[in-house]
Amino acid sequence: MSFWSRGRTPNILKDWQVLDKMEQLDTLAAESQSQTVAIFKHSTTCGISHMVKDGLEQSWSLGPNDLKVYYLDLLAHRDISNEVAKRFKVVHQSPQFIILKNGKVSFQASHHSISNGAIERAIR
Repeated sequence: MSFWSRGRTPNILKDWQVLDKMEQLDTLAAESQSQTVAIFKHSTTCGISHMVKDGLEQSWSLGPNDLKVYYLDLLAHRDISNEVAKRFKVVHQSPQFIILKNGKVSFQASHHSISNGAIERAIR
């Protein structure tokens, strides 16, 4: 079940998948060989993280064919967050949006640098 289909957030992000199992990192890395994949790392107790997530929700225009997005609650899954940093060689940030192509990071942004415009430019 998608995180967003649980009624916690607007329906516009219903296609985002919850990243809550370590083995999903292998899956999404493999998926990135044939489609663009992203991880949105969110801190549920951080005001900036909530502002960024709300901004994405309000103007998200990408569909699942444009970008497959995984949502990571990094407080609930710190181990996965740490492994993302290690495996994909990115410095841990919160919030953070990481785009993968061919198993490698092609774009990453954190805090107020995360925007729909920046994400759309990164996948085009």
